[in-house]
Amino acid sequence: MASELARPPLQADERTALVGWLDLQRQILRWKCEGLNDDDAHRSVIATSPAMTMAGLISHMRWTEHTWLEVLFLGGDEKQNPSFDESREDADWHSEGRPLAELVAEYDAQCARSNAIVAAASLDDVGRHPGFRSGSANLRWMLIHLIEETGRHAGHADIVRELLDGTKGYY
Repeated sequence: MASELARPPLQADERTALVGWLDLQRQILRWKCEGLNDDDAHRSVIATSPAMTMAGLISHMRWTEHTWLEVLFLGGDEKQNPSFDESREDADWHSEGRPLAELVAEYDAQCARSNAIVAAASLDDVGRHPGFRSGSANLRWMLIHLIEETGRHAGHADIVRELLDGTKGYY
């Protein structure tokens, strides 16, 4: 897959550039999961961050996309999203008993929903969730934040994968 990873065009319009950079970081996350078995995908390699597994990263990013675009931007119900579960720390990272392929498929479906939401809105549109300060950001801000967070976690995936089996590389 590494050869399929490409940056957005150098002369892209704003929307194409933002979605292109976000899609690239999403693809890197998926790529880092390729070839992993479920045991390795759930194996913790960082003693101080036991939830930071490849499966945990994918689960977290699925729910991060949901948080920003379905809950904060569209004003949806946060109750179905474990990110808002205050009874369990980092609930959106927990993926015990879930096959990696299932988590990646859910992430892909969430990314497709996110892209549809973005395609149907103006970058100047403001979030609709009144219960959260971040819900008042415009779509442009939310996309920039998603690029930052996805890129940061793609970097985590780099090191987790290298610690799991020595696989490394960008593209």
